[in-house]
Order: sequence, then structure tokens, then C-alpha cells
Amino acid sequence: MRLILQLAAIVAISFLGGVATQAVQGNPILTFLAGIVSAALALLVYRWVVRRTERRIVTEAGAKGAFSGLGIGVVIGIALFGAVIGNIALLGAYRLEGMGSGSGLIGLLGFMAAAAVTEELLYRGVLFRIIEERTGTWIAMTITAIVFGGSHLLNPHATLWGAIAIAIEAGVLLVAAYVATRKLWLPIGIHFGWNIAASGVFSTTVSGADTPQGLLEATLSGPELITGGAFGPEGSIYSVGLCLIASVVLFWVAKRRGHIVPLRRRARATTEVLASA
Repeated sequence: MRLILQLAAIVAISFLGGVATQAVQGNPILTFLAGIVSAALALLVYRWVVRRTERRIVTEAGAKGAFSGLGIGVVIGIALFGAVIGNIALLGAYRLEGMGSGSGLIGLLGFMAAAAVTEELLYRGVLFRIIEERTGTWIAMTITAIVFGGSHLLNPHATLWGAIAIAIEAGVLLVAAYVATRKLWLPIGIHFGWNIAASGVFSTTVSGADTPQGLLEATLSGPELITGGAFGPEGSIYSVGLCLIASVVLFWVAKRRGHIVPLRRRARATTEVLASA
């Protein structure tokens, strides 16, 4: 029941945020404000509904470590996507044409903030966390990665490979970021940093969905295995490889901290891990 209630609350806020963003589409300032308000409301609703349904302090979304977690995550996300574009550019598949739209970047900051927060609350905060309690870390990661990747098949220009790539990249990386810290701030920061670099800075397609012009004007062409094709660089083999490397590092940190929940003693282990985080 708590799973359904928590999912319903986050989906409702996400829907309302999407409606508000669509209503002000074309106005970068209002889009930015709508996105920020949406993200803040989603966090407040998550804290409220989890506290009411689980009767506990919501440590994974608490204020402690929020700014540092978000900041480090944003840097990691931007660095990872920057490395992807750098490798693609070295092969001549990403070519910079000039400057794009600064106002477009402003609007995308709000839009991507709302997307990063609501998706992390939904997939890592609710789905992964609750499934992990019953199955352990690895099975929960596999299930939620498949669901997360599959949800991107609904995007325009979506491909099966693109969904598989997203499941491997984000579905694994963002779980690793959550497990390493046992807080939602690092995965939210990575998610936001990656998306804003992809759309707001390098002006590429994000998960098959068209976005407004970002800060740079550039063209992306070449083999789909390298560029990701119509799905965008998230379908690039470079994205898959670099995100897997980052995931291995974060899971190593999680193991060192004793944050991995094994299957054989899942209930007691989950309690011990959360108590020590």
C-alpha cells in the first residue's frame, strides 16, 4: 500500500509540473520558475508522504548533506557527459558551429531540475528503496533499471537500443549513487548535471526527446554506435562505457561503507544499512 501511495503522490506532482511547464512554454523565465517550484513541491510531498506512510524520519531526503551532494553530483554529471561529447568530437562526429541560445539554457535549467528531482524520487526514492527491502540491492537495481529504461521507449525517436543504454547507464549509475550515500541528493545532482550538459550546454537530443536550443549550436553526425543517432548521445557506446566505469567506482564506495543489502538477510540488513548511513 505504501508503494502505491508514494508512487501516486510523486506521479501526481510530476503531472501537475508538466502541465505548468507546458502552459508557459516559450517563456524561459517562467519555464525556469515553474520547474524549480515543481522540483521543490515534489521534494516536500515526498518527505510528507513517506513520513506519514512509514512513520520515520526521511533521512534520504533530509537537509543534511543536501548542498554538497547536489553540488558533487552536478559536477559528476557534467563531467561524464562532457567526456562523452569530447570523445565523439575527437572522431569528428560532433562539430561546433557557434553560439546558440542563452535564454534557452535558462528555461532548460528549470525543466531539467524538475525532471531530475521527480524521476529520482520516483525510481530511486520509492521503487528501488522499497523493492530493495524485499530483494536486496542487486535484484532491486536490475528491476528498476529495466523499468527506467523501458519508460524511455515512450519518448519520441526512442529505440530499443536507446532504452537498453539508458537502463545500463542511468538505471545502474543512479542506483549506485544512491546506494553509495544512502541519500537522494547525489543521484539527483548527477541526473541534473548530465541532462543540463546534454541539452542546455551541448544542445543534443536527450533520450530521444527534442529540447529547445541550448547554449551551443552544433551538429552531430556519424555512426549511431558512436553518436546515438536520433536518440541522442545517451545511445552512444561512450555513454554506456563511461557510466559503467563511474557505477563500478560508486558501488566500490558503497561496499566499503557497508551499504550493499544482500538477499539472504534483506530485512535485517536493510535496517542495519539505513541505521549506519
